Amino acid sequence: MENRTEVTEFILLGLTNSPELQVPLFVLITLIYSMTVVGNLGMTVLILWDSRLHTPMYFFLSNLSLVDFAYSSVVSSTVMAGLLIGEMLISYNACAAQMFFFTTFATVENYLLAAMAYDRYAAVCKPLHYATTMTPTVCACLIMGCHASGFLNAAILTGETFSLSFCASNVVHHFFCDIPVVMALSCSDRHVNELFLVYVSTFNVFFAIVVISTSYLLVFITILKMRSATGYQKALSTCGSHITAVSIFYGTVMFMYLQPGSSHSMDTDKIASVVYTMVIPMLNPLVYSLRNKEVKSAFKKFILGLKSSLRF
Repeated sequence: MENRTEVTEFILLGLTNSPELQVPLFVLITLIYSMTVVGNLGMTVLILWDSRLHTPMYFFLSNLSLVDFAYSSVVSSTVMAGLLIGEMLISYNACAAQMFFFTTFATVENYLLAAMAYDRYAAVCKPLHYATTMTPTVCACLIMGCHASGFLNAAILTGETFSLSFCASNVVHHFFCDIPVVMALSCSDRHVNELFLVYVSTFNVFFAIVVISTSYLLVFITILKMRSATGYQKALSTCGSHITAVSIFYGTVMFMYLQPGSSHSMDTDKIASVVYTMVIPMLNPLVYSLRNKEVKSAFKKFILGLKSSLRF
């Protein structure tokens, strides 16, 4: 117990050690985060404002936007502060809190993408039963299940990480308290903990991927059977944005977590982490809005209504 409490704070090395890159990176990250806030909160407000978007698909999308905003905010504030002051001190408890909230929101997003795939399956494969399948109660239960899974997963993994002893180095070669890099600092035997991280992460990712793959396999079989070109194009357009978001998210997550801690390259991990902690939350609103006629129509209606109100 005494060894565990020897380390009372951690030093985050941040994105770069080059002083000449810190200001340009700070400007870039600030711009990315600003676009993330505007895009995700704007998407949520737009869905709440336009009654035409009060459907299960957009209910899940609004929750996805809030989760993107939340887990990007958990990391971006630390990154921007680190770029301004260089090496950044973070307390033991603050590091644990950041790890817990980030893991919670990232896990929620993982399961939300699976829930959205199931929603697309119900819409395309069973359109006549869609209203009775995706009821408000079912949607609410799916959302609560996603958040409960995120909380449970974060509690387990954060607990496993901070059950280790930290009595040597406290220098985190990263820009936030991510599980693999903090775990690597432990002076305890962490082999079991690293395997546990891989197994739990594998289960979470592949369970969601199985749900998504199965849903879209059935969707594409249904699409191939369609004789109407209009129905074919509509089905593809409703699924295209989600498939794009899924591909980017799971590509980086599997690269980060589904490998033993000993094979991690810190510089490579930083690049992957920037993608899924900051770039993906910024891109998701663009992916879902640029390829969605209903969202673009609602946005135009919102802008016109805003202009009309400003004139008076």
